[in-house]
Amino acid sequence: MASYAPPTPTLSDTSLDESPVVPDVQTVLEKPHLPLVERRMGNSELSFFLPSRANGVNDMYLHLGFDAPEQLVRRARVRAVWAILRVRHPLLASKVIAHNYEDVRFMYTPPLSPEDALLDAETNIEHRDASKDELIDAYLNGKRTLSNERLSYLVVSPCGAPSLPSPPLTPTHTTTPETTVTAEERLETTCHHDILICAAHFIGDGMALHQFANDFFELLGSGKTQHELEGQLRDEWVKHCSPSPDKTLVLPNAMEDNLPIETNRFRCAAGKVDFSISQRKAIGGQTFPRKPMQAVHTIVPTVSYDKDRTKAILKRCKANGVSISAALFAICNIVWAQLGNGQRDLPTLMYSALNIRPFFTVKSPHDSYWFLAVGYFTVILPNFIPRSVELSSIFWHRARIAKEQSTRAVKNPMVISRCQSTAEQRAQNARVWAKKDDGKEDGTSIVTPPASQTVVHAPRTPTSALMGLSLLGNLDGIYRHASFPAIQLHTLTTGSRQRQGGMVLFGYTFAGKLWISLGYDENGFEKEVVERFWEGILQATDELLMG
Repeated sequence: MASYAPPTPTLSDTSLDESPVVPDVQTVLEKPHLPLVERRMGNSELSFFLPSRANGVNDMYLHLGFDAPEQLVRRARVRAVWAILRVRHPLLASKVIAHNYEDVRFMYTPPLSPEDALLDAETNIEHRDASKDELIDAYLNGKRTLSNERLSYLVVSPCGAPSLPSPPLTPTHTTTPETTVTAEERLETTCHHDILICAAHFIGDGMALHQFANDFFELLGSGKTQHELEGQLRDEWVKHCSPSPDKTLVLPNAMEDNLPIETNRFRCAAGKVDFSISQRKAIGGQTFPRKPMQAVHTIVPTVSYDKDRTKAILKRCKANGVSISAALFAICNIVWAQLGNGQRDLPTLMYSALNIRPFFTVKSPHDSYWFLAVGYFTVILPNFIPRSVELSSIFWHRARIAKEQSTRAVKNPMVISRCQSTAEQRAQNARVWAKKDDGKEDGTSIVTPPASQTVVHAPRTPTSALMGLSLLGNLDGIYRHASFPAIQLHTLTTGSRQRQGGMVLFGYTFAGKLWISLGYDENGFEKEVVERFWEGILQATDELLMG
């Protein structure tokens, strides 16, 4: 049975602790035999943390289905691998302390020994007899798995139906009688397994999640014995956690601390003007029809295309000068326009995440890749389809427009300034909504005063987004399948716990196949419209990408 944490208490504008707040970005608090590292959250982290407090909105998950010999997925082995990676990436094992809406901190207590690291890993693993769909549904729609005390969690299913024999494990030279992998074990028939990696979004993003999964399987599928894995855990603990006079314990930087700080007043002012102009240009008037507010229930219909069809799709995209990501923007636009919903004269606005890591100029004091580093950009396309032009021509033209807009967002000389301004704005909005939410729970909801009758406001440009797209690209560039030949990864599904009325389309290639999924709150939208939209996505993929 799943282990759930208690809900997070509400905050106040003043510190919950009467002691003075330490102003340092990172602080090491020394207690007897218990070093404690803390760091204040940056704006991006805070914008994800505050909305997550009640029901875990944006808590990430990554499901992977794979075939492997049972001995590679034994509890002790999984625990050792999980412990190694939690020692290597401290935010996974951190906790959150919220003093107020402005001052929220990561607190990390390193394990006192390798044995302590194993105990910590054990308390954050669950072995559950459940199918892929059951695992995902329970995470998305059940009680929240994560909390301020638990920022990551691992769920592993037991061995399922047998599969074909796996390749032999790489022989090792250092073994003990208790841990030697025998020839019979090497030839053991493989079984199907499911694994669910869970992590709060404010400690990382999709790039971190997938790199972590690759590292997890490289360790799990290595030729190392249990004894050798526990030896590696000892080495990792000595490197990252053991007390030493010449060692300073730190956490990975917040994203904002890895970006250059603009000190020139003129350039700061220019950045603010540019951000304001870019916001005014984000025009969109298309939205899915909503249903009255109900409890969130997220579903994730998913399709995959076999390797031959995937190759044909990618070849067709390349011939037309676009990526599959740009094509998916265009498909969503075309299908929505065909449904005939919304005003024809208002464009369709969609948004997606931007990886900010390539723009870092400051080296983080910790080499972990587990941290949040995302910005955002929009793609805006017309909401009509000319009848005088062939549909495929319109589609590829709009895919090229989507590519151009995406490229401009990445290469814009103000991209860093925009990212910082967006993070600041999102954090401020999160604080406002958090105060309102906490006020409702406390019975002290903030009432917005009525606007003065003498003030005349200019018409507001619509900025409604149709949906978000999470376009992960070729994940086979991250998963080094050849480095764990005894494990055959074959299924991948990812997403997060949704807010009320949330919707995200995912597109990526994995295990040589193209995958498309639509994660959305089925209680937040008119069912018929969303189902027709999803059917249209699949039909357009067949007709426009493979036709």
